[in-house]
Amino acid sequence: MYERSFMHRAPVSHVLVAPETQFVVTASVDGHVKFWKKMTKGIEFVKHYKAHLGEIHGLAVSIDGLRLCSTSADRSIKFYDVMAFDMVNMLSVTFTPGECCWVSAKGAIEQKVVVADQNSPALRIYKAESAGNEPCYTISKLHTAPVTVLAFNPVADCVISTDQRGHVEYWNTETYKFPTATSGVVKFKFKGETDLYELAKCKTHAMAVDVSKDGKSFVVTAKDNQIRVFRFATGKMRRKYDESLTVFEDAQADGTMHLDAIDFGRRAAVERELANSDIVSNCVFDESGYFILYTTLLGIKVGKPKVNTQFEKHLKASSGLKHEAEVMSDSANERDTTDPTLFCTSFKRNRFFLFSSREPDEEDGEDSNSGRDVFNEKPTLEEAQVATESSSAKVLGETAIVHTTMGDITLKLFGKECPKTVENFCAHARNGYYDNIIFHRTIKNFMVQTGDPLGDGTGGESIWGGEFEDEFHRSLRHDRPFTLSMANAGPGTNGSQFFITTVPTPWLDNKHTVFGRVEHGKDTVSNIENARVDKSDKPVKDIKIINIDIF
Repeated sequence: MYERSFMHRAPVSHVLVAPETQFVVTASVDGHVKFWKKMTKGIEFVKHYKAHLGEIHGLAVSIDGLRLCSTSADRSIKFYDVMAFDMVNMLSVTFTPGECCWVSAKGAIEQKVVVADQNSPALRIYKAESAGNEPCYTISKLHTAPVTVLAFNPVADCVISTDQRGHVEYWNTETYKFPTATSGVVKFKFKGETDLYELAKCKTHAMAVDVSKDGKSFVVTAKDNQIRVFRFATGKMRRKYDESLTVFEDAQADGTMHLDAIDFGRRAAVERELANSDIVSNCVFDESGYFILYTTLLGIKVGKPKVNTQFEKHLKASSGLKHEAEVMSDSANERDTTDPTLFCTSFKRNRFFLFSSREPDEEDGEDSNSGRDVFNEKPTLEEAQVATESSSAKVLGETAIVHTTMGDITLKLFGKECPKTVENFCAHARNGYYDNIIFHRTIKNFMVQTGDPLGDGTGGESIWGGEFEDEFHRSLRHDRPFTLSMANAGPGTNGSQFFITTVPTPWLDNKHTVFGRVEHGKDTVSNIENARVDKSDKPVKDIKIINIDIF
């Protein structure tokens, strides 16, 4: 269940979880890094770094969850102490760093990280505590194209690296070479015995790689929207899932997928835009290693890599995992504190999203009524303008229905052109100011006037008390009948009184504020206009406004 979302100032590009230390790290394209702490329920913000001047290319957390590394287009590599929320080292390099990956086992004395070069096949190894900017080792001949993805298998003490040509390589973190067959890590001598050329054969390359917790499998998300699951030891492909747009288009065409045509078209357009971008979509193993999770046009899919079908979230599967967790648990208290959470980013969105087993309104605390999208950042100028326009529209209203003793009159209001005038009218209407007020002046072939609580044309005030200024707009003229306009006693003397014309009255332009038009009920206006009046143009029989509804 989509429970919460939190903000960055720019689109979120990375989200990492360190299970060992229960920290979440997010990064955005503007070079900012944020630390969050996983709590019993949800997460809490810890610290914010303006880490880089350019876009962040790589973000990696160590196996023990104690260290973080980030690389950026500003040609810098930075290291952080996760538990202390502190930056502990910074390297300035002469190349543009790309992906990065920690290559040291848990508890290793020296923590090392491998960094790819975006413009060459070279891989450089750095020590996290290094005082210099030079790598301790460079792997220059392993790949023939820039490396796109790096993934560490701590069980086998090997790194899986893939390049732009679709080549997949294994190498040991101590020798920086292919692991020998005698080590027992792999069960092949030559790549020709494996399916590791699958990406190159399909003329695609990996966008993301994730290794299962037991180190026996890894899953590759490729540029062609195919999800491929491999056995690490043999290099053989176990399963392949086709999540390309053509599959969904065919399913939509033959009726096996029942999506609204407009909704499907919108999703397909986003998929095409995503395919033409450099944005990474990934597939990951869950903590148990039994399930893989990946994104599709339909949403997030969850499934077992052993079964050759497409998957959804099954209650049976969920209950099976829960039962196993309960068996392994020492006490009921431990089970109660379990809070499985899925963290996701979204295309071109400056938010990251939390999916949990709780309904959004189950969350206790002060923010429970604030909605699931948390505004933890100040909105941009554009967002503020949109929010202001939206809130103003709700305050101002677009349509008013004037219920009178002679019938209803529907008015279209021009809140965008005359915001203050429409706000005044809507506020008076909502608070009952106009209820039971009479039409105190009606003149044939001219107009009908109302809005004066005294009923003689001398009373009324604005919602701010007193009078307010005119709002003339060049597109709003008294050039047609049934125009809604403010009555006044001179420039800048608007209060609460208004009138509706029954003929064109161009001599009133730039003297009275036009803020609406009659859409329906013109016959009602005409009937009021033709009512019998006394010498002061006041109807002999009172014609009243019952009330005014604003929409």
